[in-house]
Amino acid sequence: MKSLLASHNQLSDTFIQLQVLNSADEKVTALPRFAEKLQDVRLYPLKPLTVNTLQVNIGKMCNQTCKHCHVDAGPDRREIMTKETMMECLNALADTSISTVDLTGGAPEMNPNFRWFVEQITNLGRKVIVRCNLTIIVANKKYNDLPFFFRQNKVEVVSSLPYFTSVKTDAQRGDGVFEDSIKALKMLNDAGYGIPGTGLKLNLVYNPSGAFLPPAQAGLEADFKTELFRRFQIKFNELYAITNLPISRFLDYLLVSGNYDAYMEKLVASFNPHAAENVMCRSMISVSWDGFLYDCDFNQMLDLKIGNQSSRHISAFNAGKLLDREIIVNQHCFGCTAGAGSSCGGELT
Repeated sequence: MKSLLASHNQLSDTFIQLQVLNSADEKVTALPRFAEKLQDVRLYPLKPLTVNTLQVNIGKMCNQTCKHCHVDAGPDRREIMTKETMMECLNALADTSISTVDLTGGAPEMNPNFRWFVEQITNLGRKVIVRCNLTIIVANKKYNDLPFFFRQNKVEVVSSLPYFTSVKTDAQRGDGVFEDSIKALKMLNDAGYGIPGTGLKLNLVYNPSGAFLPPAQAGLEADFKTELFRRFQIKFNELYAITNLPISRFLDYLLVSGNYDAYMEKLVASFNPHAAENVMCRSMISVSWDGFLYDCDFNQMLDLKIGNQSSRHISAFNAGKLLDREIIVNQHCFGCTAGAGSSCGGELT
């Protein structure tokens, strides 16, 4: 499977994605604007509460090409953050009290400066989260020691696992992914991750495989813990249930399968004002591989840069101005406020 970009799919153009989200189709335009829903609950314009997390996408290159990927990552993507841009991120961190750096991709481990970057962030005394797809650990011998590198730097590992069976996992992420993911989880457990008392956190992420919202996070976590231990003696700390947002490859799936209108209606009908109060864009800044700043990872993938013109790049990072900005919203934001809400850390309410 190729990325949308490599296959010349028109949805690889973020302008086209935004056109779809704000379509002239009667059924879609009958839906309220996300900004209107925020106005109804007195949250518009949406403003940040703090900036405690810097989420950094250090490259779109990945060893997998997952069907739902909002990044459109894959082996054919060559966008990689340079060491110079990483240095600009480190300079920004040194001048702020931001406590957490959340590294993502693609497969962030494929960036040639990944380990150096993790060590430099750790030396600044900041917590590091790595969004690891698991299979990268067993993909090549040069990655086999990642669990021990993570342990040395006290990295928190967050990994996607669509289900505790191979059928659903491989259908979403590719043939053989489940088997390799189980191998990687065992390696992480052997390094102490997910084991009580070690302090080494291993959290899993669940994304629905179709056009529906995730079930209740607590019940899903209990099922995953029971089944993964019963079948494979695998342990982990928490499970995050995350709603698929209608962008990139998941948007393509919705359109091709004829589920787009119904899915958008479902998201809008499930709008939760309490989730809207706690959306992740109110406490984080997202940095793209080329150093531009966004309110969240999803806005980054739609090329919706932050509204503050003078601080749009990490080289001009200004914590005060960023805290005073208005957050950019669009129709895809309904995904973060539907039901129990959704963020990079799972449910919001």
